Amino acid sequence: MAPSRAWWLEPWLMVEVFALANLGGLAFDIYLAHSVNDFRRAPESIPLYFSAAAPVVLFVGLALRRRSKAAWTDLGYLVGAIAILVGLTGTIFHLDSSFFYERTMKSLTYAAPFAAPLAYTGLGFLVILNRMVDANTQEWAQWVLLLALGGFAGNFVFSLSDHAENGFFRPVEWLAVAASAIAVGFLLVPLLMRVSREFISLCFWILGFEAGVGVLGFLLHAQANLHGPSVHAFKNFIYGAPPLAPLLFPNLALLALIALWQLR
Repeated sequence: MAPSRAWWLEPWLMVEVFALANLGGLAFDIYLAHSVNDFRRAPESIPLYFSAAAPVVLFVGLALRRRSKAAWTDLGYLVGAIAILVGLTGTIFHLDSSFFYERTMKSLTYAAPFAAPLAYTGLGFLVILNRMVDANTQEWAQWVLLLALGGFAGNFVFSLSDHAENGFFRPVEWLAVAASAIAVGFLLVPLLMRVSREFISLCFWILGFEAGVGVLGFLLHAQANLHGPSVHAFKNFIYGAPPLAPLLFPNLALLALIALWQLR
């Protein structure tokens, strides 16, 4: 008989807290990103309001779960569905800013970051998955791993297009692209074939490397912004290197770690 696990180590709860924290954290990221044009379009405020409300709704559902699992499930479906809609709509709006008119790689690179809103879509699928599939099954772990893999794939595209804006001025900027590709390669294997515990342990080390790359990127972005052209530091963070973008690496590494630990 398997030993009982502490309630705070339950995989479904860790994923729920992960989704709740990320939806809330996106509010600050959205505020910085859309402050570039002072929220010129009214729809640009929608993800900000949603990021403020969604964690509250999920927390209420979590608090009600013991008394009414149906309430937790229904509130999660509601938040997940809206998150998917916000993410897909935001992607279309971002592409519409330039790419749909010129349809070139240059317009794609210098358009609003088209992959960024897909963070909402991924989190929406994660919240819905956590209610549709039993967290104590291999299927659940593989679905979570697939979403983490999709995040790293998006991060690859995001790192490539974002750093292409300055022509990869510093060679270290290629590190984010390479790290994303490595993560995709390693995390894809457990989804395609049965792997040994040694391979999963190797993946743990790879995920540690990914987290380190993210922290390094955050420090480099912050350093660049602190020495930016404006005398106002906040403006340097708005118009300079996106400060929170590199934190996608440790964020996705944590999600993949939860999946691999359960798979193991």
